[in-house]
Amino acid sequence: MLIDFLPLVAFYAAFWVGGIYAATATGMLASAATILYMLARREPVRPMAWVSFVLIVVFGGATLWLHDESFIKWKPTILYWIFTLVLALAPRVAGRNPIQAMLGKELVLPAVIWARLNDSWAAFFALLGAANLYIAGHFSTSVWATFKVFGTLGMMVVFVLVQGVVLSRHVPASSKDEPGA
Repeated sequence: MLIDFLPLVAFYAAFWVGGIYAATATGMLASAATILYMLARREPVRPMAWVSFVLIVVFGGATLWLHDESFIKWKPTILYWIFTLVLALAPRVAGRNPIQAMLGKELVLPAVIWARLNDSWAAFFALLGAANLYIAGHFSTSVWATFKVFGTLGMMVVFVLVQGVVLSRHVPASSKDEPGA
């Protein structure tokens, strides 16, 4: 799981050393290295990793080619809004709940709770995308880079903790007593 953070850490470190264009190139290389590492280890590359890789290549490439940092600043919003669309549309179009597909082996929840959980994640990613656009458009690039790394990560941690508290009410008492629960 830590390998997923390599491009983000590399981007942020390169930003403070060489600026946005060095950070963009570093993020692109780190993202490619992450994908290649997983492939070399014959690990499955999750669709989210492929989408993120394609977006950083497209938006990072546009940033470097056009020498316009706006493109790399849009990348997180596009990624978050893709997640929003997948989460919002999959249950309605394909009849599949993506959150339940990811967590269904670990949790047993009523269908209505799975639906709420999925919808709350969709709303959360929509909010993250909007927050990224706001920060990118109203603050300096250094504030945006810090928000991209620490702000979104902090928001994610808080959201997951709140989800855990809410979900704990729906976990059967017998499974709460099991080791590792």
